[in-house]
Amino acid sequence: MIVTDPNQHDNPIIFCNAAFLKLSGYSDDEVIGRNCRFLQGPETDPNTVARIRDAIASGVDIAVDILNYKNDGSSFWNAVFISPVRDEYGKIIYFFASQLDFTNVKSREADLAAARHRAEEEVAYHTAELKKGLVARSLLVHEVDHRVKNNLLTMASIVKMQARVTQDQGKKQSLMSVLNRIEALSTVQRKLFTLDDVSRFDMSEFTRELVTDLVGATGRRDIRLTLDLSPVFVPAVKATPLSLIVNELVGDAVRRGLSDGGGDIHVEVRRTNGHFHVRVQDTSVQIEVDPEVAEFGRMLLDASAKQLSAKIERRTENGMTTVEVNLLVDENQEQTR
Repeated sequence: MIVTDPNQHDNPIIFCNAAFLKLSGYSDDEVIGRNCRFLQGPETDPNTVARIRDAIASGVDIAVDILNYKNDGSSFWNAVFISPVRDEYGKIIYFFASQLDFTNVKSREADLAAARHRAEEEVAYHTAELKKGLVARSLLVHEVDHRVKNNLLTMASIVKMQARVTQDQGKKQSLMSVLNRIEALSTVQRKLFTLDDVSRFDMSEFTRELVTDLVGATGRRDIRLTLDLSPVFVPAVKATPLSLIVNELVGDAVRRGLSDGGGDIHVEVRRTNGHFHVRVQDTSVQIEVDPEVAEFGRMLLDASAKQLSAKIERRTENGMTTVEVNLLVDENQEQTR
C-alpha cells in the first residue's frame, strides 16, 4: 500500500508500507518523494499507464492490471487499485493505492477477483481511518489556536489594566506599544481559528484588517490609506512573524509623522515568482521618534525577518519612505486563488 500527495509537484509517494518495499525491492529512502512511474519498464503497456493518469487527473477510482518491474529488473504482474481521499469539502488531499503481485495466478481470474475485492476492502478501511485522522488533526489544531487566542486576550486585558493605572506617560506609552503587538498576534490567532484549512493563511485579508485598524486608531482623517492586496496564501507557521512585520512597518510609518501631520500610506501584498512581497510606502513630514521606541521596533522587525529568512530593504527619496520585504514561500505550501 502507498499514499501519494497530489498537492505536491509530480504527485510523490509520501507513505509506503513494508509489503510494498518487499514487493518492489526498493528501500524506503528510494521510494519516498518519487512518482510511482519508477515501477514502469520496457514492456509496460502505455495505454494502461494513460488510463491511470487520466483517472488520477479526473479524481476517480481505477482498478487495472499492469506489468511492472522490481528494483532488480525482474517483471511482475501488478493488480493496482487507486482511490482518491477527499476532505469534508470534497477536495482531493491524497491518493491511496494498493498493489498485489498476481504473477503466479494471472490466469486464475476467480482468485484475482477475490484478491482485488480484499484489496478494495483494505482501501476502504484505510481511507476511512485516514479521514478520521484528518478530522482529529483539524480539531486538535483548532483547539490549540483557540487556547492561544484566549491567552493572548487575557494578556491584552492585563496590559490594558496596567496602562490605566500607570501615571508615568513613558511607561504608559511602552505598555500601549506592547498591547499593540499583542493585539496583532491575537488577530492572527482569531483568523487561524476560523479557517477550514488550518495549514495555510491568507496574508492579504489579514493585512487589510490590521492596517485599517491601525490607521483608524489614530483618529485622523488626513491620513490617506490605499491598499493593493492580492490573495496570497502562506503556510500558517509563518503567519505570526509575518503579522509582526506588517504591524511594525505600518506602525513605524504612523510614528514617524502620519499621526501628527497626516499624509499618504500605501500597502501592497502580492506574490512574485514564488516570493511573498510586502511594500509599505508613506509620505509625511518626518518627526523625531523616541530612540528607544524606534530601536525596539527595529529589533522586533529584524528578529521576525531573521525567523523567516526574509530580506528587508528601506529607502527614502523625495519625502517618500519605501520599505520592501521579500521572502521565498515553499511552492508546495503556498497557493493563490
